[in-house]
Amino acid sequence: MNCCTTVSHGKLTAEQVKEVYQSRGYQIAAYMDWEKYCIHGELYAPDFLALAGFSAAVGKKGFRINFYDTNPDEMREEKENCCELLSKGSDCIESMNQLGFLASLSLTYHSMVTYEDYKELDGLFAMEIYNYSNDVRELRGYQPQAYDEMLRCGKKLLCLASDGNRNEYPFEHSLNDSFGGFTKIKAKELTYEAVIEALKKGDFYSSMGPEIRSLYIQGKELVIKTGPVQKIYVKTEGRNCYIKTAQPGEILEEARFSLTGKEGYIRIVCGDENGLFAASNAYFLSDLPLEWLKEQV
Repeated sequence: MNCCTTVSHGKLTAEQVKEVYQSRGYQIAAYMDWEKYCIHGELYAPDFLALAGFSAAVGKKGFRINFYDTNPDEMREEKENCCELLSKGSDCIESMNQLGFLASLSLTYHSMVTYEDYKELDGLFAMEIYNYSNDVRELRGYQPQAYDEMLRCGKKLLCLASDGNRNEYPFEHSLNDSFGGFTKIKAKELTYEAVIEALKKGDFYSSMGPEIRSLYIQGKELVIKTGPVQKIYVKTEGRNCYIKTAQPGEILEEARFSLTGKEGYIRIVCGDENGLFAASNAYFLSDLPLEWLKEQV
């Protein structure tokens, strides 16, 4: 999850964020204060990892970008003033990449930018498909259309979900913006290096609650295993998608779909009875080592 603290406009200290999220079973938090880059090494523990980074508005269009530091121990002096690079416009994303940051586009609807604006952005590794805080405040948190638009214009991006929380309301309040969106990361171990490696490789999925437990291709068949859900969809590059839904009173935990090799890309979305979704990253079939695809060309 991404969070703001009292370093910028959040209401909890970094230590309080760690305490409350650990109590809910979280092992990783990304500290993304607004235009304030901080390393919270004092929070590291065998069962908790604090990712360093910050959020900012970039360029004249005001693109909201989250910057994740891949190695806080490197280029420390250069990073001390990294927020000043933002005044150089959208070209600063490449400069931030060179400093070791992963850049993720966030809050496209909140920023009031259009596809024509953000499709030209380069240097992104991912974009936010869900932001819980923005959902609570504006009902603009879920943005799958923006993700598909980027994919269809050739941007091979990953997708993230987060809270983006400020905690302006108590935890028991209906407008509290914690514990609503998260990214489930499959890392080899709970170390900074392993988590960043998993992020770069796309070994994660985004969720509001439901689980995607397994996803693989067996022969020409796509196999999806989930937690209890009501519907499983496979989105493709075209308008068509594959669908499996539960009958009334039933649940789904698995779906299998035959692939033709002409899907372009595939990404999985599953939804539960509460209207909450989980989404995989997109996989372009042309990038997968599938021998049978050659027969389709």
